[in-house]
Amino acid sequence: MAIKWLIDASYFVAAVLFILGLKGMSSPVSARKGIVWAGVGMVLATVVTFLTPGMNNFALMVLAIALGGALAWISGKKVAMTDMPQMVAIYNGMGGGAAAAIAAVEFARGEMHGTVVTLLATLGALIGAVSFAGSVVAWAKLQGVMKSAFRLPAQNVVNIVLALAAVGLGAAIVLAPAIDPMLVVAFFVLSLVLGTIITLPIGGADMPVVISLFNAFTGLAVGFEGFVMGIPALIIAGIVVGAAGTLLTQLMAKAMNRPISNILFVPMAAAGGGEAVEGEQKEIGAMDAAAVMRYASKVIIVPGYGMAVAGAQHKVWEMSELLEEAGVEVVFAIHPVAGRMPGHMNVLLAEAGVPYEKIFDLEEINGDFAQADVALVIGANDVVNPSARTDKSSPIYGMPILNADLAQNVIVVKRGKGTGYSGIENALFYKDNTRLLYGSAQQAIGEVIQHVKALSV
Repeated sequence: MAIKWLIDASYFVAAVLFILGLKGMSSPVSARKGIVWAGVGMVLATVVTFLTPGMNNFALMVLAIALGGALAWISGKKVAMTDMPQMVAIYNGMGGGAAAAIAAVEFARGEMHGTVVTLLATLGALIGAVSFAGSVVAWAKLQGVMKSAFRLPAQNVVNIVLALAAVGLGAAIVLAPAIDPMLVVAFFVLSLVLGTIITLPIGGADMPVVISLFNAFTGLAVGFEGFVMGIPALIIAGIVVGAAGTLLTQLMAKAMNRPISNILFVPMAAAGGGEAVEGEQKEIGAMDAAAVMRYASKVIIVPGYGMAVAGAQHKVWEMSELLEEAGVEVVFAIHPVAGRMPGHMNVLLAEAGVPYEKIFDLEEINGDFAQADVALVIGANDVVNPSARTDKSSPIYGMPILNADLAQNVIVVKRGKGTGYSGIENALFYKDNTRLLYGSAQQAIGEVIQHVKALSV
């Protein structure tokens, strides 16, 4: 009785720590503390599992923890910031896969007690398997293993048929008088295929939403399987993560002005490219760019994935400090879907030491662009494309954008004259008040820094 009380109390404490940790992660200021709290909760929940009566596979548990912990530690130390989105995707997929594996083990035991338990195990298995397969595809796309989106003929119909078939097999498992191994195998195979097929056509521009959506799936799957196993900590943690992931997915979809169903069933890659953009791109040199910013009153910097690829966040902050020393007000504007995952740009800027109070989201900063002397866009594309306001044929029409084009001067740092990751031509690059500074962000900003220093002597 004492052991059971200790286990239940420990799971309760772990659940509270998970909630506190997730609350802390909602703000950049407290994110580090939140991760620590959640980590302590996970360690507690893992350790107390060893006290569970009847547990006799300690060697395998220790081996799994050692192997998984070592792999995570090494990969976490080595991963580049540009590769963080795919790491998040694959780790999220592992959580969904683990939830599905728990259901598979319970099915294999054939010890399901009651229709409700079997139903929850089946739902957890379906959602977990879809999350696992979809996250693997997302990882492959972000890692460059899969070079492009793949769309089947009648893709939407295929998605719906596979989903209905998977649900049908799941219902057959729940209603069957006994667990049928062949039915279970077919159910898991179809669930994995469903997750794969749904994710294959989704383009890179939609990946932040997809990652957060699969995060919600994983949380729900874990919550369902926690109920099956009778572990309150799993139930609470899964529900909290699922709710947070769902809210984040809704916010991300809203930031793109696209319903989630449109992302899953009408991928951006299949849409038209919008109206042709007239005019030409006008180039600016590093010396002129430095002069424009050095003698400005206010500069708003808009970072994008190009900054991450070049690893230029430290150079960008160094340049910002030099401008501030010269009396220029410098702030950063972050679009909710900038980068390859939610919060990607915030993490990069925090790594470089940019104070949190200098980083503003779209709603906070958009009204300031019209009063800014310079908007410096570094490797961003769709999130500053004014076609989203005016071109109804554009795939991003209606998406809220950062109003960089309203600044008196716009300087865009980009590697070449290409259309960017999503393949959509950006009307901003052809506007009269826009000049392009070609080159990698690391090299281009480095040259600007040298000229700013010379002008400040």
